[in-house]
Amino acid sequence: MATGTTIKLSTADAGIFHHQVRDDAARVGSELLQRDMESHHIFFNEKGFHNHIVHHLLTLFSLGAAPDSLRDAYQRGHSYQRPVEPTNEDVIHELLEKKQFKDYLGKEEHYPNFLEYFQREIAAKGMQSVVNEHLFAGDEHADDLLIRMFSGVLHPIIHLGFGIEFNQPAIVAQALAQAAVHKDWPRSFLLGAEKAAGGYGLRKGKPLSQLVHEAGQDRTLAESAQWSDSHKILDGTLRRAHKEMCQKASEYTVSEDTLPEQVAEMINTNAYIIAASQRPTKRIKFDFFFLHSLNCSIYFSVFLSCPWISPKSKARLLEMKSRIDLVNYVSRHAPRLYLNEITDYPITRNWEDLFAVGISDPQDDGHAVKFLRAIANGEQACKPFEDRATQLGFMIQKDMWLKIGNMFIDSISQPGKSDRYINSNGFDEAWKEVEERPRL
Repeated sequence: MATGTTIKLSTADAGIFHHQVRDDAARVGSELLQRDMESHHIFFNEKGFHNHIVHHLLTLFSLGAAPDSLRDAYQRGHSYQRPVEPTNEDVIHELLEKKQFKDYLGKEEHYPNFLEYFQREIAAKGMQSVVNEHLFAGDEHADDLLIRMFSGVLHPIIHLGFGIEFNQPAIVAQALAQAAVHKDWPRSFLLGAEKAAGGYGLRKGKPLSQLVHEAGQDRTLAESAQWSDSHKILDGTLRRAHKEMCQKASEYTVSEDTLPEQVAEMINTNAYIIAASQRPTKRIKFDFFFLHSLNCSIYFSVFLSCPWISPKSKARLLEMKSRIDLVNYVSRHAPRLYLNEITDYPITRNWEDLFAVGISDPQDDGHAVKFLRAIANGEQACKPFEDRATQLGFMIQKDMWLKIGNMFIDSISQPGKSDRYINSNGFDEAWKEVEERPRL
């Protein structure tokens, strides 16, 4: 049985989107994930770059990978991980007392202590109670940790989504500990937008896709980040246009009554942004920052399905995620979006073929297979709203999901000198090394 300290996968908990999962892969995946938790730090270097082994192996498992594929992926990830560090019982005691909890937040050296703390919390109270207490209680403590979930290019909330989706309390403990050691840079933006909106979960506002188009036409926002900014959200957009960005983000609001369609619209908009933000003269490339927004989207289908998370908390979570998506788009210099790049793209592979390519990709560290599963989930999440797609602001419709999957696999498979992904693709500089697109 899966516990706060033991990972045990099951084909009965194969994820919100899965394809031909295998019992033997569940056994091997459990062993490898346990080894990862007991052997590795959550960051693989001193810069705070994330260990993706959990993400990679769970995605492979859910897409029907064989045990050898999981072993190969583990070895690739294991080769550059930092070893686990010892815990400090005095610090853990202080965390349990909660009197000095704040003193340790944002400090990566305390990840092992936070992990042990949340494992004990889960053992005593259960996973669901711990998540509600530490993220959704609405008090100062929970708000602090919830905000940190959206730091680190969304890695903490992605990790949380995996833990909840596969019913693995130990991975939830990792996610909470990971959030605890991230910085709280989203605070002023997320709480500022929430204040400007008059609270959260009150009503349905504008579609995210509409706000993306409006922000792209607003020069104050679209030009708020510069290529030289090291952190294009914090040092760029939120430094030069904080008030304007909070105001625009506050126009995205969620009603408890329309949660399913608004979750689908968020997923849809992220697929639109990443696939349509191309340069027609250049080879197709997908932006690495938009990749994380899209890959995170599947977990909102997961959160939506959880009866133990209140509708009010789900609405707030979706508002925060979509506002981060919006500022992320703006901070990449609000790239122009070409829908025809998607609609005109040929389909040469079906979903099964795409999954097979992703599973066997020797260069992938988990980002590619996560993208394929998130796009396939997007098709599934948006299908119930097809008859109202245009009215709801859905830009991606019908076979465009499969077209995006083909675009993506082709883009990362192209030979050439440029990298697999592109960073901050609204800037001309980002495209400098990308090859010209062959003319037909």
